[in-house]
Amino acid sequence: MRQTAYDVAALVARIVLGVVLLAHGLQKATVGMGRTIDGFEEMGVPLPPVSAAFAMIVEIGAGVLLILGLFTPLAGVLVLVNMLGAFLFVHREAGVFVREGGWELVAMIGLLGLLLAAGGAGRYSLDHVLFGRRGGFGFGRRHSTAPHTVAPPLDLPRRDNSGG
Repeated sequence: MRQTAYDVAALVARIVLGVVLLAHGLQKATVGMGRTIDGFEEMGVPLPPVSAAFAMIVEIGAGVLLILGLFTPLAGVLVLVNMLGAFLFVHREAGVFVREGGWELVAMIGLLGLLLAAGGAGRYSLDHVLFGRRGGFGFGRRHSTAPHTVAPPLDLPRRDNSGG
């Protein structure tokens, strides 16, 4: 039951986050790289051409990957890195509230990326269909269908301390 709840929550979170990221990335692509670079320059982001291209590619690429639930740990880490940059270079000094240009939105997006990277895409994803895994940082680890699997106790030889 708990696993199913995570799978459904991860599906909804992935799709919503993916749509939000995709919208922001397509917005950057639509206005053009020149205007996006100018905007990054005005905000004081270092290396504006590189940063703008990175942000646009991550937002579009990770957005699509999250919607599909494909390579979710990678997509989640890229989202976290992108939002960490937004926090450090743009929003940190403005306080918490997004209305004043603060960091609350980028923090939530970044932390959701971290959560999906660590917890995985869930069963309702291409990660699960293609790789038979839930995903997460332990991407190579297969998850048991048993609700609580415990390793069998080790049968180690006992040391004879009788002094003989």
